[in-house]
Amino acid sequence: MLFDSYSGGIQMVEEISAAELKQLLDSDEDVQLIDVRQPDENAFARIDGAKLIPLGEIMSRMSELDQNREAIIHCKMGGRSARAIEALKSAGYKGELKNLKGGITAWSNEVDPRVPKY
Repeated sequence: MLFDSYSGGIQMVEEISAAELKQLLDSDEDVQLIDVRQPDENAFARIDGAKLIPLGEIMSRMSELDQNREAIIHCKMGGRSARAIEALKSAGYKGELKNLKGGITAWSNEVDPRVPKY
């Protein structure tokens, strides 16, 4: 998918649907799930197993990621996570990076309606 980032550039960002992510997590696949929303958003609604690294901290905390493993990045709707992926790619992240299409809102709509929407 082509994603027009807020910086004005166009980057290719690979996406994964909420249903595909659920299958991946249920299969015990070795994947990192990263939430780039703010702590208050994460406290209100979260996907089990996701590690919180807010977008503004993604570069300074990049060492917390295993850069050789696949990482699924999510936010509320997909915009911040796409920007995080662009930043990680620019910094040389070696593993596969995917954006959760529709973010945690899609997760709530398609997978787990117990996750609150905001």
